[in-house]
Amino acid sequence: MKGRVLIVAGSDSGGGAGIQADIKAVTALGGFAATAITALTAQNTLGVHGVLPIPLDFIRQQMRVVLDDIGADAIKTGMLHDSATIEAVCAELPDGVPLVADPVMIAKGGHSLLQDAAVSTLRRLLLPRATVLTPNLPEAEVLTGMKIRSAADMPAVGRALLALGPRAVLLKGGHLEGDRLVDLLVTAEGIESFEGERIATRHTHGTGCTMASAVAAGLAQRLSLHDAVARARAYVLAAIKAAPGYGAGHGPLDHGVTFDEGKLA
Repeated sequence: MKGRVLIVAGSDSGGGAGIQADIKAVTALGGFAATAITALTAQNTLGVHGVLPIPLDFIRQQMRVVLDDIGADAIKTGMLHDSATIEAVCAELPDGVPLVADPVMIAKGGHSLLQDAAVSTLRRLLLPRATVLTPNLPEAEVLTGMKIRSAADMPAVGRALLALGPRAVLLKGGHLEGDRLVDLLVTAEGIESFEGERIATRHTHGTGCTMASAVAAGLAQRLSLHDAVARARAYVLAAIKAAPGYGAGHGPLDHGVTFDEGKLA
């Protein structure tokens, strides 16, 4: 076991996304996952049926005691829900530890997981602290105010996100149509495109959480950013292909899947 990842995010009672997906992904990739839970959700493959926020002082205490004793080689943030939660989390973020920020805004079933008023707080406080920002296309549109109609629009949006302060942006293109899926890794050095097959399936619940945590595990294990992203994409693809088919809605991935790391692109 190598690489300590502190995950600051919400719980998914259905086990497909959130803290549950994060723990499984980090563990599957050989890392050690610790958590600070920001909210409890009553959730299944059909949607989010209830949200119970965790008191701010207790979120901060969870982070503090883990960092003081176990430490972290990377931190991953997910559902932060509102401005006060973002402020509390940012107050406990240590300097010098890579941060993968997944700007969780909307659940797969359409339920809002970030208050509208909190978007500006996210931009102002969290994004400048991020080593990697991992938005999907709807999240990127909210953060930038720009529209993404095709893959040709993604580079400009990626650069606009980078201008908000993160050191890198992994802009995920899964919401576009087409046989090929394109993700962009945007840094000050340029833009790198990762392309792969699109799988026709409804079992994609938790892909964003899983991708971000897999990247965080890679950074915690001292992989380069390119290698961390390449391995995370290969892992998520394999987990989608092996999805168990649970639930009547957007089903979970198989987080316990194995894959050939020798064939990473």
